[in-house]
Order: sequence, then C-alpha cells, then structure tokens
Amino acid sequence: MARKTLNIPTALTWARIAFIPLIVGVFYLPDAWCPPATQNALACVMFVLAAITDALDGFIARRWNMTTRMGAFLDTVADKLVVCSAIVVLLAFDRIDMIVALIIVGREIAVTALREWMAKIGADDSVKVNWYGKIKAIAQMTAIPMLLYYDDLFGIPFAAVGQVLIYVAALLTLYSMVVYALAAWPHLEAQDD
Repeated sequence: MARKTLNIPTALTWARIAFIPLIVGVFYLPDAWCPPATQNALACVMFVLAAITDALDGFIARRWNMTTRMGAFLDTVADKLVVCSAIVVLLAFDRIDMIVALIIVGREIAVTALREWMAKIGADDSVKVNWYGKIKAIAQMTAIPMLLYYDDLFGIPFAAVGQVLIYVAALLTLYSMVVYALAAWPHLEAQDD
C-alpha cells in the first residue's frame, strides 16, 4: 500500500519553502514601515522557524512512519533553497565574504549532484550524510540567523559570533565535500571502465 505523498512532514517541508520569499522579501520593505533592525529581527525569526520545521518534519516522518520518497527529496531541496537564499541575502548586505558564499553554495550544488549520480548508479549508501556534514550544518544553521539578526542581543555580539561560525561552517563545508568525493571516487572510476 502506497503512503500518501502529502502528509504532515511534507506540509512542513512546503512551509519551509514558503519562508524563502518572506526571508528575502522582508528586506524590500520600506524603512518607514519596517526599520532595518526590525527587518533583521524578522528575517532571523523566519529563518529559525524554517530550521525548526526541518527538524520537526524529519522527527514526525520517522516517529510515525510517514516517510515518502517525495518527502525525502523535497526535504533536501528545501534545506538547500533556504540556506542558499539566506546566503544570497547575507552577501547582498556584505555580511559574509563572497568566497564563503561560493564555498557554501557551490558545495550544496556539487554534493547534491554527486548524490544524484550515486543514486543513479546504485551506490548512494557511500555518500550518506556523515558527522562532518552534520557539524557543518549546525555551525551554518547557527551562523546564518546570527548574521541575519546582526545586532547584539543580551550582550552577545551576534555579528561577530556569526562571522566566526560561518568561517567554521565554510571550512567544514570544504572538508565534508572532500570526504564525500573520496567516498564516491571508487564508484565513479568504476563507471569509466
């Protein structure tokens, strides 16, 4: 019996995608309606809510056996879209360096393509999410809202802490990409024979 494609976890994933134009769009509001500090706070809150839906949809899907192939695919796409759109916003406001943006966005594209290829040749187990990727995601998902907020909060310099974490995320991004590439290399070479 086939599972329903549209269920609670998939709806949460769609909600995460719906946050993208809101996170970006808040910065287009006129300053008279929404001052820059409020724009920063709103973008930060929306990004955090999107991140919460990411954790929640996976938990619900596994806990109540609601996993679907479409949901797993859409979840990955939603994650990448939310992160990449936030990175573009941060780049536009000069809150991250271009090289950091290129590393993070480039890795997302390269690893997604690698996973797609490995799935096509039946070797996707060799490029499953590893601990380096998870630690990278934690650093990234902590840095981005701090850089979106960009002001001090409770005496914590969010901009400075976010800058450090985004560099840590960029280094882990490169390292995890190398780990995935090395794991996939034997399978890729075998395809050329």
